[in-house]
Amino acid sequence: MMVKLIFFFATVLLIGQVCGYKPLVIVHGILSDPSHFDGFVQMVTKAHPGTNITIINEYDGTESLTSLWQQVDKFRSDMKAVVDSSPQGIHLLCYSQGGAICRGVIATLPNHQIHNFISLSCPLLGQYGETDVFTKYFPAMYRKDIYKFCYTELGQKISVCNYWNDPHQHELYLKENIYLPILNNETENQNSSEWKKNFLQIKQVVLIGGPDDGVITPWQSSQFGYYDANESVVEMQGQEVFLKDSFGLRTMYNNGQINTCTVPGVEHTTWHDNQMVFDKCIEQWLT
Repeated sequence: MMVKLIFFFATVLLIGQVCGYKPLVIVHGILSDPSHFDGFVQMVTKAHPGTNITIINEYDGTESLTSLWQQVDKFRSDMKAVVDSSPQGIHLLCYSQGGAICRGVIATLPNHQIHNFISLSCPLLGQYGETDVFTKYFPAMYRKDIYKFCYTELGQKISVCNYWNDPHQHELYLKENIYLPILNNETENQNSSEWKKNFLQIKQVVLIGGPDDGVITPWQSSQFGYYDANESVVEMQGQEVFLKDSFGLRTMYNNGQINTCTVPGVEHTTWHDNQMVFDKCIEQWLT
């Protein structure tokens, strides 16, 4: 009889713990798809059994090159469906380009009920490095010349160009880039107050990156740092968007809601399969 009672209370405790895990929504990166997160799902399931995990299956493979505002519309619709069925709120994990998409979703989705936003090696303040995408599709272009394509009407129809942030062409970036500077409230935007309010609804922001990433350039962009005009890295606290609190970053930092996790020795394509990264940077934020 005693054994049965112990088993019963242990079962009740386990159920209580499982029910306490908020649903997790995942947004994949460029030229990727949900299958790339099979290993990550196994890590989450092992650490937090019963977690409801949704990997949004949109814009897979080369479709991920679609302009970001178009992607945001679809991802927002899919995410809203999860939010509407999750009154307890959700956690959101976004990888690589997915982080740029998630920032657009967060800004434009009122009452999003996102508790923890986990940004896994994402170009949050932009990219200024030659990736596989550019070398494959624009092999003749050098990094210093990419702006000549990206900062055009045609270029802005391609996702990577929506967060291409050339530190030597800042005025053109502000004028011609239709996504990142608008999202950062670096330019005039009639929705800026509403978007900032939506960003501030997040309970905790987790910024994960590292010096051996090899793709996000500079890697500090994954933690809201970026190059100045001399290609010297200015950390988050020195960025204009932080100092002006353009979209709420400084407010959240001052409130202790910004968490950074820096891990050396991790290459860009392996972040979501790395058990150490999961244990050190992610697991604690999925409760």
